[in-house]
Amino acid sequence: MRGELLEEITARVLDGRLPPDTRINEVHLANELGVSRTPLREALIGLADRGLLVAAPGRGFLVAPLDPQEARRLYPLVAELEALALRWTSPLELASLPDALDRISDETADSADLSAADDRWHALLTSRCDNPHLLRLIEQTKPLLKRYETAYFGGRDRAAESGAEHREIAAALRAGDLPRASALLVQNWVKALAYLKGS
Repeated sequence: MRGELLEEITARVLDGRLPPDTRINEVHLANELGVSRTPLREALIGLADRGLLVAAPGRGFLVAPLDPQEARRLYPLVAELEALALRWTSPLELASLPDALDRISDETADSADLSAADDRWHALLTSRCDNPHLLRLIEQTKPLLKRYETAYFGGRDRAAESGAEHREIAAALRAGDLPRASALLVQNWVKALAYLKGS
């Protein structure tokens, strides 16, 4: 149950149903989710540990505010974590990736939800890494970054540019050039910062 609650509350934070700086009404949320306050509170503590919520003394939990400086720290971090996962994937597993990655890139061009398609592409890219600790770090960090994508990024222009970058990464993997693929992956993430308002 705790895992399901974590996912549901995370989804509400990411899609804006729980906006930044909003106080969490635990009684209301527990009733809405059909759970008691004990598992809900455990989930809220877990999300505070991950940085999506803030424990405010005397006020319970608040949705963490958006901070462009945090975004500027998160994008390079996720870039390096994903590049590390790619480098730690076995050559045999890497060989099977490019065709599948290209299929997702093709789908992205026609997708109504560009963000979800981009998520699928990056998830597939790192999915063959056999280091569960590294994958857990990526899984825990990316929701923090996703809040900024929802608030600041998006649009067809960035999707087209990112799609072209994804195809370059797949081409480098197909050519067996892992250092180039890793460098292009980092560049794909870091370039997204140019779309942050006020950067």
